[in-house]
Amino acid sequence: MKLRFIVPLVYILFLMLPIYWLVAMSFKTTNEILAGFSLFPQTFTLDAYKTIFTDPTWYWGYINSIIYVSLNTVISVAVALPAAYAFSRYRFLGDKQLFFWLLTNRMAPAAVFALPFFQLYSAVGIFDTHLAVALAHCLFNIPLAVWILEGFMGGVPKELDETAYVDGYSFPRFFVSIFIPTIKAGVGVAAFFCFMFSWVELLLAKTLTAVEAKPIAATMTKTASSAGYELGLLAAAGTLTIIPGAIVIYFVRNYIAKGFAMGRV
Repeated sequence: MKLRFIVPLVYILFLMLPIYWLVAMSFKTTNEILAGFSLFPQTFTLDAYKTIFTDPTWYWGYINSIIYVSLNTVISVAVALPAAYAFSRYRFLGDKQLFFWLLTNRMAPAAVFALPFFQLYSAVGIFDTHLAVALAHCLFNIPLAVWILEGFMGGVPKELDETAYVDGYSFPRFFVSIFIPTIKAGVGVAAFFCFMFSWVELLLAKTLTAVEAKPIAATMTKTASSAGYELGLLAAAGTLTIIPGAIVIYFVRNYIAKGFAMGRV
């Protein structure tokens, strides 16, 4: 009986160990990190966090990342909602093939699109903007959001639509005031996955920005110097990157399992 509790506990501790180690390193100096193994900081310091919160280059990296990730999440969900509704409610030539093709976009590595996006955005004048990164991430996030939302919409009876039309609702009014609230859990899960995929994507974010919209991932390369890496500062920056994801997970924690199954459980 005890084994049922010990095994999950050991597994959770194993998963949490890298996070704990990252947080502990953020309160150490680089010399202490390199000096040897220690479970707890021997010389507790907040210098790394002070640097991040007082240096504009550092905190603007976080602000830039949050801006383009939030923008991408809004665009992806807004575009995916009507598309998912069409796949859920209507049948047309090639619908199943198109629906499957959407997901194949997730199978292509971001590196394949880095150069085309760079040249295209430079030509139209949106290189090094938050919009450039947000639109680039839509290539991957919109198909994912469509798949998730279609699963949730498939669980809503079509009689709901018919009843609303009989009651005199126009489609926009029905869609916004009745249908979307019915699948609000799915919207939350889709937004969560869009947020997380955009937040952790590094290659396109670094390729499509230079100064004005530089993300925190690019800023973290500043920790390299002639003396080596500032490991404490790098650990503090990494610790802070976990917080936005943790906040988003908290709000959709009750629906994440269903989201992993694309709404089909």
